[in-house]
Amino acid sequence: MERVVLVTGASGGVGLALCRRLLEEDGRIHLCIACRNEQKSEATRELLLAAYPAAQVSTVDVDLGNLASVLRAARELRCRFQRLDFVYLNAGIMPNPHVNFKALWHGLLTGKLLHMLTTAEGVMTQTDRLNGDGLQEVFATNLFGHFMLVRQLQSLLCGQEKPSRLIWTSSSNARESAFSLSDYQHAKGQESYSSSKYATDLTSVVLNRKFNGQGLYSSVVCPGLVMSNMTYGILPVFLWKLLMPIMWLIRFFAKTYTLTPYNGAEAHVWLFKQKPEYLDALVKYHSCTTGLGKCYVEPRKMDVDEDIAEKLYQKLLELEEQTLEKYHDLLD
Repeated sequence: MERVVLVTGASGGVGLALCRRLLEEDGRIHLCIACRNEQKSEATRELLLAAYPAAQVSTVDVDLGNLASVLRAARELRCRFQRLDFVYLNAGIMPNPHVNFKALWHGLLTGKLLHMLTTAEGVMTQTDRLNGDGLQEVFATNLFGHFMLVRQLQSLLCGQEKPSRLIWTSSSNARESAFSLSDYQHAKGQESYSSSKYATDLTSVVLNRKFNGQGLYSSVVCPGLVMSNMTYGILPVFLWKLLMPIMWLIRFFAKTYTLTPYNGAEAHVWLFKQKPEYLDALVKYHSCTTGLGKCYVEPRKMDVDEDIAEKLYQKLLELEEQTLEKYHDLLD
């Protein structure tokens, strides 16, 4: 039987590159692409089928920042499939990003510039806002929408004949210093992206503890610095054109400068070929590239507090309960 693979955020960037690489890796899979709306879903499907005419590609519309959309998509997937072998939780947003050039200059003077360029620590801020559900938009899209999707698809993921996999797209920008349990939606800060990615790492750790015994395994990956629509939104296009030669040079010193979506998907594809029982739940798998462009994967231990991870998980469950109460009419 063919494996069923669901990819969120599949219409561009790492998500689209991942879909292409998965079809190259195993043309027998059933690939279900999840995009924000029908137009994006169909356009992406046509693009993939043009390159892989024999592929099995279906679509589902889901806006991860809209909980009613998440519940409708989950209901549709439960009707359509009996199991899911892989769920790539890749969709994400970074709204209104701002670069702190003063911090970059200070990093240059103190010898910390390379570290700042590879992690964006102290360099990137975002202006977040509330979404239609009254949640912080970045938290809802990057983490909670995915969490709700996983919870709603539990019957397709747990207790199957073979293990099922969750693979979250995290970031090297996932930092404990940007996250606070008392403000886990990051309503009061300016590093919502970093906070949401650190919360993703915490959530994955707990999911393994809760569900490995039921055949569900969770991993997190970092695609590195990839030039995508999200990245291009940070600086004006003309600046990126000026910086690109420098960035290719930096790659000789910073292996996480993967730069292309194809390279950024390296860790995602590598995990597709691994047995989950032998993976470390406390490791993040980083897509890396040598200065000459060779891709490889580097595992790095995550800086996570398992007690805080458990407390965050309980808060997510409480928020889930409120959501299900609000949208009870969308449940089976």
